[in-house]
Amino acid sequence: MKDQDSHFDSLLPPLKLDRRGFIATTVAAGFSLAAGPAVAQTAITTDASGLLAGKIDIPTPDGKMPAYRAAPLGKKNLSTVMVISEIFGVHEYIQDVCRRLAHQGYLAIAPELFARQGDPSQYTEIPKLQAAIISKVPDAQVQSDLDTTAAWAAAHGGNPEKLGIMGFCWGGRQVWLYADRNPKLKCGAAWYGQLAGDSTELKPKSVLSLVNDLKAPVLGAYGGKDAGIPLTDVDRMRIELAQGPAAAKASRIDVYPDAPHAFHADYRPSYRKPEAEQAWNRMLDWFKQNGL
Repeated sequence: MKDQDSHFDSLLPPLKLDRRGFIATTVAAGFSLAAGPAVAQTAITTDASGLLAGKIDIPTPDGKMPAYRAAPLGKKNLSTVMVISEIFGVHEYIQDVCRRLAHQGYLAIAPELFARQGDPSQYTEIPKLQAAIISKVPDAQVQSDLDTTAAWAAAHGGNPEKLGIMGFCWGGRQVWLYADRNPKLKCGAAWYGQLAGDSTELKPKSVLSLVNDLKAPVLGAYGGKDAGIPLTDVDRMRIELAQGPAAAKASRIDVYPDAPHAFHADYRPSYRKPEAEQAWNRMLDWFKQNGL
């Protein structure tokens, strides 16, 4: 194990940010309270039989980042999918998504990307969660932590040549950004991630402004009745993709006309089973088509 960890240390990207230590030291148990009461009759529960699944710590230059990992038991050289959460962090829903992917043969890993700013599971109201944690998370920090997560996966059973990423809402936007960042990425899947937005110190670029530098194709899944992401933004993104480089032209955005925001979140009232299942199957096909 020591040799493996030494190999992992050599894969770590250089630290380029002034960071503080981690506040959250583990991933959440149960569903996020800030997301509202879980809807028991629709929440999907995937067991861990035949899987290596559970909470882990990923070493970084300034401490250990909590994460959740799921993979087929005893398998190596696996295609890896990084799973990026909504604003609620790596709670039970995200952990279950990792187990679903692991049953499809993937090493799925969800890093707790808010851990330096706080613990999302301690909040019961979205506005307070946004103000106290989410609004303080720099894109640069997130993207660097994704590099570290990818390196950890490559040193712990993942095939570094077969890396993918998926994410929901806040995480969907990060998928587009990471497809702009990492030339080794095979592909991504962005579930209703923000496309437009004003430039700020922590979020200097919108997804729409990055299309010309896209390095891996992305499949977008967006709801036609999403109150937070206008279809005009989706239409603009499609136009930009069609005029962009090869990875952009190879990307695709599917719109589910009757679906609201968070239509895949099976533990929330926003869940739409037919659209969620269709988009999930399209994503799995997308991964296969792009070499994952």
